[in-house]
Amino acid sequence: MASLSLPRFQFRPLGNPRSRWLGTVGGIAIALTTAIAAPAPAAQNPVIQVGIVQRFGENLQDRITLEALPGEQLTLSFETQGQPQTVTTSRVVLSLAPEPLPEATLGERVVLSNHRSFETAEYSAEQWRQRGIEPEIAQPGSWEVWANRDTYNSPLVRRLLVQNLQAQGFTEVFLDSEVVGQIPKAYFEANGYRYQRDTLDIRASGGRVRVIQTGETPVTRVYGGTLRVQPNTYGTYTLVNSVPIETYLRGVVPHEIGPSAPVPAIQAQTVLARTYALRNLRRFAIDDYQLCADTQCQVYRGLTGTAPVADHAIQATQGQVLTYENELVDALYSSTTGGVTAAFSDVWDGPDRPYLRPVVDSVYGLWNINQYPLNSEESIRRFMAIDEGFNEDTWQLFRWRNESTLTEITQDLKGYLSKRQHPMAGLSQVKSVRVSERANSGRVQAIDIETDLGVVQLKKDEIVRVLTAPRSLLFYVEPMYSTPAAVGTAPVTEGSPPAASSQLVGYAFVGGGWGHGVGMSQTGSYRLGNLGWSYPRILQFYYPGTTLQPIGENLTFWRDPVQQ
Repeated sequence: MASLSLPRFQFRPLGNPRSRWLGTVGGIAIALTTAIAAPAPAAQNPVIQVGIVQRFGENLQDRITLEALPGEQLTLSFETQGQPQTVTTSRVVLSLAPEPLPEATLGERVVLSNHRSFETAEYSAEQWRQRGIEPEIAQPGSWEVWANRDTYNSPLVRRLLVQNLQAQGFTEVFLDSEVVGQIPKAYFEANGYRYQRDTLDIRASGGRVRVIQTGETPVTRVYGGTLRVQPNTYGTYTLVNSVPIETYLRGVVPHEIGPSAPVPAIQAQTVLARTYALRNLRRFAIDDYQLCADTQCQVYRGLTGTAPVADHAIQATQGQVLTYENELVDALYSSTTGGVTAAFSDVWDGPDRPYLRPVVDSVYGLWNINQYPLNSEESIRRFMAIDEGFNEDTWQLFRWRNESTLTEITQDLKGYLSKRQHPMAGLSQVKSVRVSERANSGRVQAIDIETDLGVVQLKKDEIVRVLTAPRSLLFYVEPMYSTPAAVGTAPVTEGSPPAASSQLVGYAFVGGGWGHGVGMSQTGSYRLGNLGWSYPRILQFYYPGTTLQPIGENLTFWRDPVQQ
């Protein structure tokens, strides 16, 4: 088991520093300026906080059982009437009970914008800050940017803000309000006693805790480090795992890359997972923890499902991170790119990263992306017609074709607009779909959907958030028509106009890849590893101009790209 020593974080403000609340690192409260510097060399294995159950309490029937492993004990720490108290047990059950409030209260926040990803939400927050509105980034379900609740702290002020912004043309800003009559209150049972507490710390004598979640499919996992139950921003609770980064990687690497991958690919994945985690400690500042355990961060399953080959990769790369000009890189990666990686701004809003640029995922020089960019319909169709010679070409999702009827597209769009309280949410019919902008990497930048109420434009990763059919942004569309004499539908390709009696019934989305496509292709790294490439070479292929370094005080973990 790795050491639980706490990292010592230092901060080097850059440019015009502006403090923002970040939360805690290893239990130490910190504020964020425009940069986070790396810990001192003694903290090469910093402790991070991962929300493994993010919103415990959304269902009052939820239960979480925490157990010590055989021969071990749990120590529970909490406060009773302001005084610290500890209880030793082998098993504790966390449950919920509704607590009626003395009188109903108004819970509300001003939602400035709504996003599929943290990356775009963070950029949006900076844009609101530059307009003079202090934001907060939250994740009640999807990512949202809120007007700071401490600043806009009364119903009148919040309504005036919404009215003012909507008058300026920000029509998607809205007030999310609900009347709250009761709240879920957590309690725990241990040794035959019941305790109602909002905060509980759990530590095992052997450093490992078994966590059992109830539900339709019960989940049992073992976690290293310590656990803490704490309230979050949404009126529920979060179970947070404080775990050293090297132990954390044991629960990430085998689930992200797969233990059957070639060793160099697993080593490359390990460096990326370590870099990604340490660069992204700010994600859940609003809830006082740092990372989540699902694909909105990295898949993390504790010590359940560890693999010797992954453990060896963690040891072989211990403390190594990928950097650019002494700053941790945005260590983004995805399952399958479809043959070409994407630039950062092809998928999310915000400035590009020099090391995240389109790379043709082949060792054979199949396509010169600089000479022949994929930003036209003709070029993307020619590129997609090549289905051999790429690092990923044996994988199922390298190429795909998914069809969607106009009715299905209408349902997708209406559901999305309704959740955002969009003024066009009342549409009843989608009439056509057209790609209106494409990046050099071939990624769709904007798609125009004509409806009976007007045109709705979806941009970048919002497209795959809204529409069911595309698996990535690397696609083109083909209209599908039906005729009175035909049974079913048939696609009509470019140069084959429909018959006069044909009726548009939907679209085929023809594409490649699965995921955002930025940075390393996990499936592509399999091929490179099998070819005998080392993990530094694989990383250099997907992140040109970067450098491998050990965690050290000379590194900056994160610097606001907007301020550079």
